[in-house]
Amino acid sequence: MKEVHVAVGVVRQGDRILIARRPDDAHQGGLLEFPGGKVEPEERVQQALVRELDEEVGLRIDPRNLRPVIGIRHDYGDKRVFLDVWETDRFEGEPHGREGQPVQWLAVDALHDDDFPAANRPIIRALRLPHQYPITGDAGMDGAALVDHTCRRLAALRPSICLFRAPWLSRDAYLDAAGQLLDWCSARSIRLMLHGDPALLASIPAAGIHLPWHVARRLDTRPLASSGVLGVSCHQEDELAHAAHLGADFVTLGPVAETASHPDAVPMGWPRFTELAARATVPVYALGGLSLEDVERAREAGAQGVAGIGTWWSNC
Repeated sequence: MKEVHVAVGVVRQGDRILIARRPDDAHQGGLLEFPGGKVEPEERVQQALVRELDEEVGLRIDPRNLRPVIGIRHDYGDKRVFLDVWETDRFEGEPHGREGQPVQWLAVDALHDDDFPAANRPIIRALRLPHQYPITGDAGMDGAALVDHTCRRLAALRPSICLFRAPWLSRDAYLDAAGQLLDWCSARSIRLMLHGDPALLASIPAAGIHLPWHVARRLDTRPLASSGVLGVSCHQEDELAHAAHLGADFVTLGPVAETASHPDAVPMGWPRFTELAARATVPVYALGGLSLEDVERAREAGAQGVAGIGTWWSNC
């Protein structure tokens, strides 16, 4: 079956996204969609998107103002597509449905999976995630010192999400520290992710759980409600596929470069990372030996952004 290359536009106006409704007689008719259309032969994706946004919703876009978001391959059974997703917040014109389709501005939190074709759902995940995913470090710290250090680092970086990883702590010590961190993070609108066993969420109502691979590989179904955030640590292609099967909202993939936290791990490098990220069907964070200065490079390689320990833990 031939794959259809589709240019997809995420047009932002403040915290709102431009959304259209598909015609009832179209494929996946009646559902909401991000504007865009088929990339024609010999046409670059940016050129296609500029053309489609003009033809569909009357917006004029400079292709230099488009930034990559995510690439998604999806098989509907009767149709296989590659959604090549780009975003911009710079445009001219007032959006309107030039083909008679309704258009509207919706907040990201108002985008619901069931309103969109299945292939669009990873786009919604990507829009809800930041480009930085900090992870706690400093193995050996006791719970009190770790909480204090983490709060000081979070206060300096001010991320929207953070992973509390401390496998050296006992379960009770981890839960105690996580409870203190959750109170601190909640007051500052920082989503706290727990690390390890999904059952931890029964004791600490954090934003979600990040599964190390040795936990994820033993699961057959998504281990938490759809309202929670699920992350999975991956290192190779079959692990990415399993994470998608579990309904992961995002994955980390690495190590991309040499890293002090895992000195024995063989780095995959940017070419291999780019290859694997292109095959993923969920947002991917580049992990391992990277810094915050690598965010744009990671996004150009198909990543959501950069995750890591050392990049923020010791230098804020």
